[in-house]
Amino acid sequence: MKFDSLTTRKYNLHSHTQFCDGRQSMEEILRAAIAEGMTLFGFSPHSPVPVYSPCNMTFEDVPHYFAEIERLRSTYGNQIEILASMEIDYIGNEWGPANPYFDTLPLDYRIGSVHFVPSAIDGTPIDIDGSAERFIKNMKEQFDNNIEYVVNAFFDASEAMVQAGGLDIIGHFDKVIMNGIEYDPHLADTALYRHRIERMIECIAAAGIAAEINTKAIDTRGRFFPDASLFQSIKRAGITLLVNSDVHFSNLVNFGRNQAFDILDKIHP
Repeated sequence: MKFDSLTTRKYNLHSHTQFCDGRQSMEEILRAAIAEGMTLFGFSPHSPVPVYSPCNMTFEDVPHYFAEIERLRSTYGNQIEILASMEIDYIGNEWGPANPYFDTLPLDYRIGSVHFVPSAIDGTPIDIDGSAERFIKNMKEQFDNNIEYVVNAFFDASEAMVQAGGLDIIGHFDKVIMNGIEYDPHLADTALYRHRIERMIECIAAAGIAAEINTKAIDTRGRFFPDASLFQSIKRAGITLLVNSDVHFSNLVNFGRNQAFDILDKIHP
């Protein structure tokens, strides 16, 4: 699905509910979106994955998710357009948005995201999202305290995911910095990180997909993903930007989005 012709700002295309790590039901979050005046809303549970992850939906729940999509469309379809998606985790060549499994599902669009980086010890997928404390613990136990390895592994996976295809939107494509700067406060200023960000923007532009501005952590982490300092470079690359709140709670369905739009409006081509 292409989003470059989207004319409304009354949308949110990244949300999590009872089928993964969201904290409220699909209906509760949808009603909040309607109350905010939104006219387009996308549900995007963390996709099933072939490894253990308490944050991802199960394969068994997939039919129930689509059944709930249809129920909500029949109930609220005259008030808001409802889209079915998944935030699909890329876990190496064996799993990601391009996997044939997702072709069997009635998805309106696909978000591709990287949350897992292979352990430097044994290659096991390690979740780099979540708390800084867990990340720092994993830096020692899984990554041999090598932040350059983590940065390169994250962006290698991100580039491979985009090049493999199957996604319409790339989610929070600099997410590694969220906990990375808790480990190394100067990480964002390193030549390696700046180089990988520039390459990532080029990769996204070449693929012709959209990139999201994820506003979820602007209060708790003090930054958007990607960071606001990158907005101009992304726009100049011709990439369609979508502003999503990555909502897990109904009261945050529009959180941070107006702030991001305000910054975008001040950027000149």
